[in-house]
Amino acid sequence: MAILDDRVVLIRRDKPPLEGRWSVPGGRVELGETLEQALVREMEEETGLQVEPEGLLAVFDRVARERGRVQYHYVIVDYLCRVTGGSPRAGSDARELALVGEHELGPYDLPEKALEVVREGFARLKERRSAPG
Repeated sequence: MAILDDRVVLIRRDKPPLEGRWSVPGGRVELGETLEQALVREMEEETGLQVEPEGLLAVFDRVARERGRVQYHYVIVDYLCRVTGGSPRAGSDARELALVGEHELGPYDLPEKALEVVREGFARLKERRSAPG
């Protein structure tokens, strides 16, 4: 996840899974990419922003089942990122992009895990700013 001007970058997904829902940007790792290379590429494709990963926020599974059968199983790795360039815009796989303050998240109805990640990202940013030195 990336925070720009004290607001988290969210996208409304244009494709399954979570089509039509707001979430943090992200996507698949391509063959031969590291996790961080995939993160940088996906952020630029979906948001128009160049980022630098600064630290791991969370790792979790998202498993969808239908009638007892697994439809997909993703392992999601979320990093806190610093924006280094670009201009925010909805790109591939994103219908819309929003920059949302910490206390404005309610109407975006984020999936539970995405909301946890966003809250953790804001908390880490506050810790970093209040740390001496």
